[in-house]
Amino acid sequence: MRIVAERARRTAGVGALARVGDVALTVLAAAGALCIVLVVLAFTLNISLIMFSTGSMTPTIPAGSVALVREVPATEIEVGDVVTVDRPAALPVTHRVTEVLGTDGEQVTFTMQGDANADPDPAPYTVSQVRLVLGSVPHLASVIVWFQDPVVLGCLTLVAAGLVTWAFWPRQSRRAVDPEPARADPDQERDTLDHT
Repeated sequence: MRIVAERARRTAGVGALARVGDVALTVLAAAGALCIVLVVLAFTLNISLIMFSTGSMTPTIPAGSVALVREVPATEIEVGDVVTVDRPAALPVTHRVTEVLGTDGEQVTFTMQGDANADPDPAPYTVSQVRLVLGSVPHLASVIVWFQDPVVLGCLTLVAAGLVTWAFWPRQSRRAVDPEPARADPDQERDTLDHT
């Protein structure tokens, strides 16, 4: 009886560990699939992520947000769109389009202003390409920055490698785990014979 109880306890422990491992592998697989989808979107649709370090677009896009943006021709923008414009020798700026001043071929001249700013940007922008903001997630920038830390990346790599190794490690056969088969109780065998 003690052998059966010990075997059941050992099996329950291994089963719980296997379930935790399966969940961890599923989470890693989902994260990997998401990364693949983002890479495909980036190459096929010119979609990328940008992080907001200032609050000039608050409350629409608060500081610390991450936005999904798509590169489009400047001729497609309209008043009210939130776009990112690259500036020479300066960081890109993401503000709302307030007025389209004119179009010259592919070049468009327009003005912008941050939702939290009292005044419009000091000068109009003339560009042929902009990145249109499709949506944003508040407070996600700090999570992305945390994941970019080399120590965190190293630990995640080690954990992922350990889980993959564990998942594909050869399992012991049942006989190797339980070398002695459970023996029937002689009294129970005698009772069974008496009743037949």
